[in-house]
Amino acid sequence: MSSRSSPAPDRDVMSVHELESGYVSGSGSESSLPEIHFTKPHLAFLNRQLQFLEPQEILRWCITSLPGLFQTTAFGLTGLVTLDMLSKMKLPRPQMVDLIFLDTLHHFSETLALVDRVRSKYPLVNLHVYRPDGVDTAEEFAQKHGERIWETNDELYDWVAKVEPAQRAYRELQVAAVLTGRRRSQGGKRGDLDVIEVDEAGLIKVNPLANWSFQQVQDYIQTNNVPYNELLDRGYKSIGDWHSTQPTKAGEDERAGRWKGQQKTECGIHNPRSKFARYLQEQERKQKEEALQKALDALEVAA
Repeated sequence: MSSRSSPAPDRDVMSVHELESGYVSGSGSESSLPEIHFTKPHLAFLNRQLQFLEPQEILRWCITSLPGLFQTTAFGLTGLVTLDMLSKMKLPRPQMVDLIFLDTLHHFSETLALVDRVRSKYPLVNLHVYRPDGVDTAEEFAQKHGERIWETNDELYDWVAKVEPAQRAYRELQVAAVLTGRRRSQGGKRGDLDVIEVDEAGLIKVNPLANWSFQQVQDYIQTNNVPYNELLDRGYKSIGDWHSTQPTKAGEDERAGRWKGQQKTECGIHNPRSKFARYLQEQERKQKEEALQKALDALEVAA
């Protein structure tokens, strides 16, 4: 350790008080504070405790326990319930939870109209909108990536429209934890959903309404006059991009209208990040092989 002193306090060095006491406080240096980290036993303990709480109690726990907390939403019913519950807590500005909306450029017009109504209903909430990199319209998206790539290269579509914008948002906004709208009653991989999860990159995901049914969510929306997507009145229950969403039939799972006829059940942002890391590595390998083949072909022509 250098003995040279500095006229200004160094935030990367433990304070004299911390060195003397052996404890670290939030008002002291930042470098001596650990990142948010849950061991598996701690995570299991939290889930055992949180599963018995009402969503509002879970949200209060999140606000007081998780720095860097945001809500990711596509303005589905569950996300709207979460937003309304937070608005009723009368939180001071520093504790308010900002929203992150991934505009894939392929949402229904009804979804985009809902965004405007939500802004009007909850004017104090900050909304961060992230789009695919380098494009602002569906036409520009098609020019850059190809027509209907969700049919020709579904993984590429998930990456450029959802996963990359989400990762960019997390990085730029310094997101450490997110509130999601996932519930067990939605079926599929969500059937054994925990209230709190941690992904491969350490991002904390909290599902405050994990225990609620679709009917409970719908009842809350109606009782509290929460704005919702008009498509819900036309038989849609889970709404994503227009090209991969259909109404559900009586008796079908809530998300049965998503990617109908496919094995797919998630849009990408809730899949393991390693899946997309492998996909990108494979794409890079193919590009290198194509470039090498072109170079060899050029040599043959020159010869």
